[in-house]
Amino acid sequence: MWYAIYTKPTREDLVSSRLQTIGIEVLNPKVRSTKYRKNRLVEVVEPLFPSYLFAQFDKERYAHLITYTSGVRFIVGKNYPLVVHDEIVCAIKERIGQDNIIVMRPEKFEPGDRVHIMGGPFKDFYGIFSREIKGPERVMVLLDALHCSVEIDGCLLAAA
Repeated sequence: MWYAIYTKPTREDLVSSRLQTIGIEVLNPKVRSTKYRKNRLVEVVEPLFPSYLFAQFDKERYAHLITYTSGVRFIVGKNYPLVVHDEIVCAIKERIGQDNIIVMRPEKFEPGDRVHIMGGPFKDFYGIFSREIKGPERVMVLLDALHCSVEIDGCLLAAA
């Protein structure tokens, strides 16, 4: 069975390594993104789920050992660990490329597609996809708010 383990901040790799050493299969997916650091854009690799990782183990045999592994806060569900369904683990594994990094497949939108804004100051607003700006990571969306159209650029979109 697969379980989620909550780790101390930035200890995902340490815990993953320790659990693998004792023969436990661990899934510690990462994602590559760009962020501003010291006034410039740099590429970083971060955990897909900060402070969480997934492990496949026999809870009767390993739960106590895992709970007291350095860097672990607890197994999600504490006294009654919650099972992570195989479908979820398989879906994550299917998107993992080399070096345990999730391969992001941005959705391709066509002009006129209705979109749902997933993050930023316009989170949970709906709009109409207009065009890409400088590649697929930045797009122009016509936002329908207060009965007028406003052009915004953003990158956290989902098909509505």
